[in-house]
Amino acid sequence: MAVQRIELGGGDLWKSKAKALQLRLRDRFRVVVDRHRRRPQIFSAVSDGYFPSTVQRWLNHFRDFRRDSLHSPSAFYRKRVSKDFNADDESVIIRMVQSVAVPLIGNMCHVFMHGLNRVQVYGVEKLHDALLHRPKNKPLLTVSNHVASVDDPFLIASLLPPSVLMDAQNLRWTLCASDRCFKNPVSSAFFQSVKVLPVARGEGIYQKGMDMAIAKLNSGSWVHIFPEGSRSRDGGKTMGSPKRGVGRLILDADTVPLVIPFVHTGMQEIMPLGATLPRIGKRVTVLLGDPIQFDDILDAEGVENISRGKMYDAVASRIGQRLQQLKIQVEKLALEQSVEFQQAADGITERAADMLQQVECGGSSGAGIHVPTKDTVLPCEIRPSQDATYQQELRSSDRYFRIGFSYDSIIISRMRGYMDSTELLGFAARGMFMNYRAKDHTAGIRDVGPVRAWKQFLEANLLGQWNAC
Repeated sequence: MAVQRIELGGGDLWKSKAKALQLRLRDRFRVVVDRHRRRPQIFSAVSDGYFPSTVQRWLNHFRDFRRDSLHSPSAFYRKRVSKDFNADDESVIIRMVQSVAVPLIGNMCHVFMHGLNRVQVYGVEKLHDALLHRPKNKPLLTVSNHVASVDDPFLIASLLPPSVLMDAQNLRWTLCASDRCFKNPVSSAFFQSVKVLPVARGEGIYQKGMDMAIAKLNSGSWVHIFPEGSRSRDGGKTMGSPKRGVGRLILDADTVPLVIPFVHTGMQEIMPLGATLPRIGKRVTVLLGDPIQFDDILDAEGVENISRGKMYDAVASRIGQRLQQLKIQVEKLALEQSVEFQQAADGITERAADMLQQVECGGSSGAGIHVPTKDTVLPCEIRPSQDATYQQELRSSDRYFRIGFSYDSIIISRMRGYMDSTELLGFAARGMFMNYRAKDHTAGIRDVGPVRAWKQFLEANLLGQWNAC
């Protein structure tokens, strides 16, 4: 009777365990357990129905190994990367191409930004000091907002002098989505030659592209990243929250990099959404901030039991706050620049109108053109009873000056170093007067051949001035 009671007790125990296992499987995997299929009982009812001690010990070892070595996709941990990671993929040929392509494209972008657009940079010495004078093997990480597809390389090239752009080895590495920059072998070869690393969307922060970026940081290189992960979809009006991938770049590197933030505005005008070619004659304002410190976060890791994921989020949040602060400041600076530029344009327009008035009064008598100063009294003035057609032409001329000085002010700023401002305005008035006088003789010029027209033009202008000298 005692033996029979023990066997019944063991059977009830195994039945309860099977029931519990069935409920766990149903809750976790949403599957139905076949109740009719009975498996043979492997272990006898010993040790109160539990597995033998040897099997239990091996199961514990396997569970510990899985927990310590095989991280689940939802777990965060520190993944160390060697500085020689993926070094085999960078052959000598690729490095030679990079040494030519990076300086060439960088200087072309520098000329485009400073020659065909206006770029105003505040605090650029912070980047230059970090790039040229940081300690040896100290990595550099720059973070910025992302509003246009040409933020890199146009904006990066505008922040550096041409002499620095010639050194391809010390220039930045950056990340780009593989579905945009590495879609085919041609684009892959091009972006690889300009120091771009591929990252795959949706594969998390432990993918190969992130490991390659950390390897560059471990070797003391410069890496630039957009913490938002993608471009702004509203033209830079708002800034997205930074992703925790930037936190991994900072915390998982062997040495905490020097982090330089900067925010810009105006690139959305150079390359709007949907545009295929960049625009010219635009104004871009860039503001660089002080290096971001993370000492308190690193100290808290050793004192408090903080998960790795929360530390990544804390670093990303601090970067996002600093970028938001810089965004408010750069928008204020851009607004002040716009007001000052408009006031200067209005002043130039008034002086040009006064010049045109003097040319109209004294130019027909053959007298030389005198450029008026601020206190000069003009010999004649325009009366309100003049012809309405002339006033309309004057307004159109005023519009010409507004457009001309607003779009090619970059060229004018270069000319100011070689010409006096009054001389420059006199030159503009002469050209405008010649265009205005030419309207009265348009019909006569059309009846004359092109060779004779050029001859008359040279005799009336260049030869007369040459003989006067």
